Amino acid sequence: MTENSYIHLTDMPLEADKVTALVSNSSQGGVVVFTGNVRDRTKGKKVLRLEYQAYQPMAISEMEKIRQKVLAQWPQSQIAIHHRVGTLQIGEAAVIIAVSTPHRAQAFKACELAIDTLKEQVPIWKKEIFEDGEVWVAAHP
Repeated sequence: MTENSYIHLTDMPLEADKVTALVSNSSQGGVVVFTGNVRDRTKGKKVLRLEYQAYQPMAISEMEKIRQKVLAQWPQSQIAIHHRVGTLQIGEAAVIIAVSTPHRAQAFKACELAIDTLKEQVPIWKKEIFEDGEVWVAAHP
């Protein structure tokens, strides 16, 4: 898969500690980490697993645009975005976003902007597999 330590798209399990370490340093007072995990139910239906697919070159490019947007809005920030593709089991992390800033409020805002923008713009598609079938989930709810 593709990696530049801050932006990473992989079929291997994600590690929150490694993502957090990328953005942590002594000048950053606030570090916010968002982990999106595979849940066991959607709209009351039991989920068996998820499958993620991506158009990798564009996904990496769009993730980098999100990173640059955060860095432009909060110039003293650091941000890392790691996303899984392939088959994920219940409880596994699908996405981890870590943001650090000098103060906590900025870190929370930046992290929220990053995940919201990722869900709206990055070409990563999710298929939910249930006991009685499967469905592709709209990329842009």
